[in-house]
Amino acid sequence: MRYLTIALAKGRLAMDSLDILERIGISCDEIRDKSSRKLIFTNEELKLRFFLAKANDIPTYVEYGAADIGIVGKDTILEEGRKMYEVVDLGIGRCRMCVAGPAAAKELLQHGELIRVATKYPAIAKDYFYNKKHQTVEIIKLNGSIELAPIVGLAEVIVDIVETGSTLRENGLLVLEEICNISARMVVNEVSMKMEHERISKIIRDLKEVVRDNRG
Repeated sequence: MRYLTIALAKGRLAMDSLDILERIGISCDEIRDKSSRKLIFTNEELKLRFFLAKANDIPTYVEYGAADIGIVGKDTILEEGRKMYEVVDLGIGRCRMCVAGPAAAKELLQHGELIRVATKYPAIAKDYFYNKKHQTVEIIKLNGSIELAPIVGLAEVIVDIVETGSTLRENGLLVLEEICNISARMVVNEVSMKMEHERISKIIRDLKEVVRDNRG
């Protein structure tokens, strides 16, 4: 039996993902050891390998088969646009992808004016404005604090993830439009799904049951 490789997004999401996986009998204690410098973690008994990666690299690892399975946010899946199967909404890491800005910018959105949009998510922003709103915008990619853009006049609005909205409020900004709901998803390599159909299908079934229990 070959190893199944699971890629997890570094940080809080990795630990939340492990919590859910443990509920279906998949565990890897050494991955929780913060002092470890290892890159690959193995569960010999279950023939599973795990590695931690930056969230936006996980769809690439999965598409190319370096990982059979990945757990990553829907925002990353949409932004990266990789070929793979999205199989389970795990219901963790919930937030919303929104258009935000000062109250005055609401008018500009309603009248379809040419505006500048700052974001870490240019593909999501482009799809939303061009294909759903049919509004021509100039998209500016930023990597740091997106909230700064409307405050210093770089852009009229931003497209970003909103959890509680408190950072927006503290900076005089508000949610103007909602694009979509975001949560962590399990994704599977297309070839792995065929080759390891039985093992992966069992993981999918078990995870769906846990998610149902959580909702119930």
